Amino acid sequence: MDDARAFLESGDIAGLIRHLRFNAETMEPGEVARLMEGAAAVSGFDDMREAAAALAVRQEPQQLYDFGYACIERGVAFLAVPALRRALEMMPDEPVLLMEFVSALERENRHAEAVAALEPRVDALDPWPARYLLAYNALFAGDVDRAASEASRLPAPGADWAPARDRLARMVSRAVAARAAGPLDHRDLRGWHFALGGGVLATLSPYGFEDGMTGRYAYTSDSFATCRRTLDRVRLVLDAAGRRPTSVGLLPDRSSRILGLAAARMFGLPAEPFAPDRPGALVVAYDLNETDPGGLHERAEGQVLFEHASCWTDPPAVSADVTGFLHQIVVSPWGEQLRFANGGEPERAPADERPAEELAAEIVAADPLVDDGDGDAPPDPDERLAGFVRAVAGHWLTGPRDMVHSPGPVPSSRFA
Repeated sequence: MDDARAFLESGDIAGLIRHLRFNAETMEPGEVARLMEGAAAVSGFDDMREAAAALAVRQEPQQLYDFGYACIERGVAFLAVPALRRALEMMPDEPVLLMEFVSALERENRHAEAVAALEPRVDALDPWPARYLLAYNALFAGDVDRAASEASRLPAPGADWAPARDRLARMVSRAVAARAAGPLDHRDLRGWHFALGGGVLATLSPYGFEDGMTGRYAYTSDSFATCRRTLDRVRLVLDAAGRRPTSVGLLPDRSSRILGLAAARMFGLPAEPFAPDRPGALVVAYDLNETDPGGLHERAEGQVLFEHASCWTDPPAVSADVTGFLHQIVVSPWGEQLRFANGGEPERAPADERPAEELAAEIVAADPLVDDGDGDAPPDPDERLAGFVRAVAGHWLTGPRDMVHSPGPVPSSRFA
């Protein structure tokens, strides 16, 4: 508590939140509430401040629920988990508390815990959403058979839940296809990336695989050679699936335009500004979080959306059909770079402001050398990727490009 109060008294709200992320589960709800009342007052979050103030006085189900709800709404669902758990201990048969508890666990990607919370009560609850959430969280926890079994027991939904039913069915079908193509275990990042989001992950990070990264990057500095390597793999994916784009769709941000122009040169295709209804286009994004995703949720006939660098800790609003690699933080080859001067002091190198056409030509001319990384990652040759694509091709490019909030059953280390 002394450390937590020091963060609050110094105005370091981010430091307080980091401290609570690692310690709130062992603290009393009233203690957490008093801290968050102060933090919310500094941040101007009146709803959080009022809920925290009430919980600091009375730790009863209503106050615990209100605080948990405010935490979820303000993006600190990890603080909602112990509060809502305490409320459920007091009122174990209250469905509103249970659903909010499951919501908090989902936001924190604690899917196995959500399954455990729902399992003993699901038969007594409305299947939409209770059994649907049991199936959904079972899948995101890595249990394909349980997800399929629970989904098969769902009655026909009303109109409001029909999209969720269809999305779950697509995910389960893709998971079954991915399991036929690989192990689909807690290290099969490509398999689960396809199952949950419907996209093909072109490359796996060769760094820190055995130290917690499991194929994702935390921080990476991108290069022209990496861009070229990824475009080569996009070609491989398209060939393996028997897809022949007729044009390249250029998205409006600078990085996507650079990469799109490079793709058009490599594939010998005309490059045109992106049009949502244009069939047969290969739409190229550098990072979908850096561009306008409008018109990309639904797919025109034969359209393929490729995203080179996708943030797995802040997922884009739409899921790409092909993803180059997964990162938490990336620096583009033409972005501002951190380098070390002769004296060993770090300095910022300015962004590369050359015309997009010139940078695209540098991508095309780059040597796409395979990065062997630190030697701990399993090999990922072209034929393995092509074989995976051939195995799942019947389930690729189906349905809308739904956002995937959770990294799923394959964990990776991340910056707090």
